Amino acid sequence: MPDERGHRLVLLRHAKAEPAGRITDELRPLALTGRRQCPDVAAGLRTAGLVPEQVLVSSAVRTRQTWELVRGSLGDEPEPETEVDDRLYGARPADVLDLVRALDDRVRHVLVVGHEPTMSGTAALLAAEGDPAHLSQVRTGLPTGSFAVLELPAWSRLDAGVGRLLDVVRPVH
Repeated sequence: MPDERGHRLVLLRHAKAEPAGRITDELRPLALTGRRQCPDVAAGLRTAGLVPEQVLVSSAVRTRQTWELVRGSLGDEPEPETEVDDRLYGARPADVLDLVRALDDRVRHVLVVGHEPTMSGTAALLAAEGDPAHLSQVRTGLPTGSFAVLELPAWSRLDAGVGRLLDVVRPVH
């Protein structure tokens, strides 16, 4: 049976997107600021030893672009298994838990690239403990290009209040 602790879930809000306009929300691309945020996200993941083994990405253009640019900035790291999932667009925190619960418990580091308020809401739902400033941040929302890092039991045992919020990382740009 897999170790009960040591699973790391990183919940990343996509980088800054172009404002809503004439195209549908799902098709909004990243803004220049968002493109500049992605290398910072990659650096934050590498520095913290959080390069994912598996990645779940919302099907929206801005989330897919975020992951592509972050992945491109990770350098020589092994290519993680990546799944673009329509269910992450418009998902609620409970939906994210269902998707993560279905993962293989042998996978230790998972990254989910999604949207607000779902990413922060998922972190807040899972976190039973953590630095008060980090807990406050996930309760109020993650800025674009920011991510929350949680330590959790095996994915199959994932439930509300079982995790520890380790960090919230914001991009420089």
